[in-house]
Amino acid sequence: MANSKAENQNSILPFFETDSSALRERVRLWVEQEIASRDRVDGDLEQRAIARVRRLGAGGFLKYAVPEEFGGMRNTVQARDLCLVREELARGDALTDTMFAMQALGSYPITLAGNGAQRDRFLPPTARGECIAAFAITEPVAGSDVASLQTRAVRRGNEFCLTGTKSFISNAGVADCYVVFASTEPEKKSKGISAFLIEAKTPGLVVKEKTELLSPHPIGVIEFADCVVGEDALLGREGKGLQIAFATLDLLRCSVGAAAVGLAQRALDEAVQYSETRRQFGRPIAEFQGIEFKLAEMATELEASRLLVYQAAWAHDCAGDDSAADPRRQGLDRRQHYGKAIPRRARIADL
Repeated sequence: MANSKAENQNSILPFFETDSSALRERVRLWVEQEIASRDRVDGDLEQRAIARVRRLGAGGFLKYAVPEEFGGMRNTVQARDLCLVREELARGDALTDTMFAMQALGSYPITLAGNGAQRDRFLPPTARGECIAAFAITEPVAGSDVASLQTRAVRRGNEFCLTGTKSFISNAGVADCYVVFASTEPEKKSKGISAFLIEAKTPGLVVKEKTELLSPHPIGVIEFADCVVGEDALLGREGKGLQIAFATLDLLRCSVGAAAVGLAQRALDEAVQYSETRRQFGRPIAEFQGIEFKLAEMATELEASRLLVYQAAWAHDCAGDDSAADPRRQGLDRRQHYGKAIPRRARIADL
């Protein structure tokens, strides 16, 4: 297992740019020095989440979530970059990975559909970690069926008045701006949904609940109680909200698989380390054939998942006609592997 890091890098090189290996190494070293070596439970969750974003910005990693024109690293946002960063962050610290992912998820709609003023105002501070983003689409009765969302945005001259509730919104209470999806023409259903860019301090935007989870993840419920915004808060054209949402989710879907790969890699690392130190019958349990089989199977399935994730990211970046199918396929595979890796690590630890 000593050469596993080099093997992992070599196996995915066909899908990457020439500087991708250097990026992986830089993220891994940063995690070890800035995150893993520090106390991860000091302060409350919101303070820790905000601090993670500031440190990600200072480290230069949030630049991969915005285009070069607005302080980013590349001409366009690349799914492969997001996957590399998320895999290494998730391997080291789940909260740091979450905050990075939300910066990308919350800012990419601005990259896609924002006008010049919106991009100039929000994207550069997002890349620096000075502006925390959120993506508000889920509702109490509209999860996967986003076309059924109930939040309304009623036009009143040059303004819109928003009413409704969004649930399970990551960064609720810590975000500086929210990309909000609301129905401007309910009779048109999915074709009547629009996207809005709303600052957290806007009157009528209220954080109703901060939901506690087992994992460190700032999440909650936000409510729009006659929240009035100007026409300049509209992202893109009226009725194009779902197109913006789906394009954003297509980009980030690959990175969810990458984060799961990172978590599974950590489980494998811990299992290998434990098997080499735990002794039974006068020798490390790593020398028993049954344990070797378990570790070999974990490593094989992990590598298969990693390859599928990065092939999907490559397909997305290359804009192939069938690229949308690959992230869904790899999503199933990485969930199956992650679901197996953790219990297997636990069984090894019981020996």
